[in-house]
Amino acid sequence: MTMLCSVWRTLDKSSSLTRLKVLKEMKRMIYSKPPRHRVGAAQSFFVMSVFAAAMLAPAAWILYHLPEYRERAQQVPRT
Repeated sequence: MTMLCSVWRTLDKSSSLTRLKVLKEMKRMIYSKPPRHRVGAAQSFFVMSVFAAAMLAPAAWILYHLPEYRERAQQVPRT
């Protein structure tokens, strides 16, 4: 436990400048201006539909083929 504390103290002393650099880089990535291009309702609907289909399609495939998977599990495995 004491070794871990000493490591943290060493990192704290040496990384204060590094932390400032990281904070400056993070501030550069934050934008407070309005967007340049508005996203319309049709574009939003299309993107959300594609996302929902991508998330739900594999689950639907598995649920549709569940009886086949059960039959395979009940068969005696070959040795």
